Amino acid sequence: MKQSQFVALKQQIKEKLDLSSTISDASLKELIEEAVFYAASEEKWTSSEIHASVKRIFDSFRGLDLLQPLIDDPSVTEIMVNGHEHIFFERQGAIERYPFHLESAEKLEDLIQMIVSKVNRIVNQSTPIVDARLQDGSRVNIVLPPASLSGPTLTIRKFPEKPLLMDDLIQMGSISAEAAELLQVLVASGYNIFIGGGTGSGKTTFLNALSAWIPAHERIITIEDSAELQIQTVPNLVRMETRNANTEGRGEITIRDLIRASLRMRPNRIIVGEVRGAEALDMLAAMNTGHDGSLSTGHGNSSLDMLSRMETMVLSGAPLPIEVIRKQIASALDVMIHISRVRDRTRKVTEIHEVIGMKEGEVQLQPLFVFQERGDVSGAKVTGELTYTGNLLHNMHKIRMAGMKLPVWFSNKEEEREAG
Repeated sequence: MKQSQFVALKQQIKEKLDLSSTISDASLKELIEEAVFYAASEEKWTSSEIHASVKRIFDSFRGLDLLQPLIDDPSVTEIMVNGHEHIFFERQGAIERYPFHLESAEKLEDLIQMIVSKVNRIVNQSTPIVDARLQDGSRVNIVLPPASLSGPTLTIRKFPEKPLLMDDLIQMGSISAEAAELLQVLVASGYNIFIGGGTGSGKTTFLNALSAWIPAHERIITIEDSAELQIQTVPNLVRMETRNANTEGRGEITIRDLIRASLRMRPNRIIVGEVRGAEALDMLAAMNTGHDGSLSTGHGNSSLDMLSRMETMVLSGAPLPIEVIRKQIASALDVMIHISRVRDRTRKVTEIHEVIGMKEGEVQLQPLFVFQERGDVSGAKVTGELTYTGNLLHNMHKIRMAGMKLPVWFSNKEEEREAG
């Protein structure tokens, strides 16, 4: 169906709609099918063309118009709309150009307003940047003019309907079975874990996978800009989400506000989806005040770089001496995990470090696992494995208090150390 035919058919259907009442999806689909079948009889369309035309017009009324097929395609992981004429998507790590475009900038703006209204967000010229989500949990970022010079910009990060488990990540080669086995013990024992990585490296996916090992009897509170986490193994779960200010500049709820509120809600663990600024101070304070097993993520190029970024984030919230900040970090965090998106577009855990304290004014990290590349490093395909360094856990207190045991292969190393 050509664009001109699409516009004409849609206009015909609009004229038949009773705008004074709500029409059901089934009734709307009947109207569309009637109009499409009539057009098809004149144009001699095939059955597949008729089906595609009905779906496209229905999606333009009730779905995300031309974007809906990309939303429905499980192989598409990201959708990027740079103005109504330029649409791109990511499939298996490669970015492709979408061969269609929206009918006008106004249609794109209508789609954007529909998305934000469903999650009680506001986006306009005075508030041109907003984060939102779709009903399926997909993350949405919107930037409007004047902040965006190329017109309304819409970016959708999709998540699988069924969250990936750690076994899935092992099979995909994102983490080794040994490392996952150790992390399972650390999560269950209440170690505070921070996950770092670049944009699109899989931090949220990995955080979801780790959360499956949280004991089911605990009370968990999740705090996010846009609710994305899919924790399904903990019944006593409270999900909280930030809110932008209204048109009068009131009503804003920040991550800092939510972290402070969560401390009065008797949580066993607090999970902060991502720290970007001053809320890092509140997150560290929560980890240092009895909320063992808390988890969070942040943007960084390595575990060491993440420490520096965390210092900067804390300083943006309070002008504390750098030594005090580092002591807070060393006391709060137990394990740091770094995830990278390597050159063959796969996502891999590349570092697992234990935070072992302070020395000469610096936070000390002990590597437990490091990704080592094998074979021809110049090749497009990255081959290698997350290798155990041989270092033993410095802090065994939480494991003993939880009555947990280390994996057999790791316990043997511990016994050898104690015997030696």
